[in-house]
Amino acid sequence: MPRLPSLFVSHGAPTFALEPGLAGPALTALGRQLPRPEAVLVVSPHWMTPAPRVATSAQPQTIHDFGGFDPALRRIHYPARGHCALAGRTIDRLTQAGWPAQADSQRGLDHGAWVPLLHLYPDADIAVFQVSLPSGLDEKTAWAFGQALAPLAEEGVMIVGSGSLTHNLHEFRSVHGPAQPYVRAFADWVREAVEQGDRARLLRTLEDAPNARRAHPTTEHFWPLLVAAGAADTDAGLPPARVIEGGVAYGMLAMDAYAFGAH
Repeated sequence: MPRLPSLFVSHGAPTFALEPGLAGPALTALGRQLPRPEAVLVVSPHWMTPAPRVATSAQPQTIHDFGGFDPALRRIHYPARGHCALAGRTIDRLTQAGWPAQADSQRGLDHGAWVPLLHLYPDADIAVFQVSLPSGLDEKTAWAFGQALAPLAEEGVMIVGSGSLTHNLHEFRSVHGPAQPYVRAFADWVREAVEQGDRARLLRTLEDAPNARRAHPTTEHFWPLLVAAGAADTDAGLPPARVIEGGVAYGMLAMDAYAFGAH
């Protein structure tokens, strides 16, 4: 079948499930426009393990891995089925690429997966399974992890890196209101890199982009972007990404998404 695009989505705070803002409708529109996959594979920083694990549950549970938010969030469930066969293929692909992947029959969907999927595929009618984000990644190994997953895009799997374009939790409770200037400057820099398909620039983001360390005091929410880009990288190079405008939540969470290889 034709190669599916890979996506990077900013999953924002758990409240994104209740407050779609600009990003929610944009993801819903994107989901209607993209080719329909057999399954969605999600890599989220809310499931990190020393070596990759692949969820093989036939009916993954909705994990409410947060506290201090509107109690209504805990009543939301995303009842998508899993896909044991494609999860097994994922283990094979990772193992062949040198990543010692193992099955996890108990893992459900954390909020880094189900919150954006509520908007991307609101009917929950496409199979979903998660792959853990290996701990200890750097720019090159995050990209290589995406490249290891890349063959699945030709087997009916849409690879989704779910992170956050900016993610400074120290400011989450204190900075509300208009978008902070540093957030837009960082997001614009990354946007230019992905629109140009500039692999080298994207790999240098945390070193060269304006305000990179303020945008990402820790790196785990940035790596899914490089995983998604690595999954789209081919011998012909990194295809330019389509940018899905998401605005800025809480003044400091840039919510843009990117579709690599989407026409």
